[in-house]
Amino acid sequence: MKTTMNTIGFMLAMLLITNLSFAQVKSDYDKEADFTQYKSYTFAGWQDDSDKILNDFDKKRILDALKSEFSDRGMELVEADGDAVITLFVVVNQKTSTTAYTDFNGGMGYRGRWGWGMGAGMATATTTYSENDYNEGTLVIDMYDASGKQLIWQGVMTSTVQEKPKKREKTIPKKMAKLMKSYPVKKK
Repeated sequence: MKTTMNTIGFMLAMLLITNLSFAQVKSDYDKEADFTQYKSYTFAGWQDDSDKILNDFDKKRILDALKSEFSDRGMELVEADGDAVITLFVVVNQKTSTTAYTDFNGGMGYRGRWGWGMGAGMATATTTYSENDYNEGTLVIDMYDASGKQLIWQGVMTSTVQEKPKKREKTIPKKMAKLMKSYPVKKK
């Protein structure tokens, strides 16, 4: 019984870990920049009109999550003349995952000393093969110094796009928080 409970606990822990790790995050920043000097930012829009592939709800979810993360770091969104300028770029690609599972049945049986008893059995193998289509989205956040017009931070997140809106409502803020962990200023 104890082994069964340990196995179930381990499987639940792995499910939670893998569920949160689906978003791959990469970032880079200007090591010479003093990020504590940036107290405000201006949103300069979506690069190359990449937001056209998003619905209005998801655009709002992304912008609200980004605003919340910057607010937690002492930065305020202003209409114009911010210390930093933020641009966003998003791309969604359709991907296909392939899985195969082989179930092997059969093997050798018991045979007595004189050749009687259970004999050798036939071995069989069945392979199940499946393909699943899904969408993978990449969000790029670029932060520029407003006075020098130089890129000072870039965050890139790639993740599977959740099909259900209720799930996107929950996962977008979590994934944005994961991306912003790489920002040089930590939450207050």
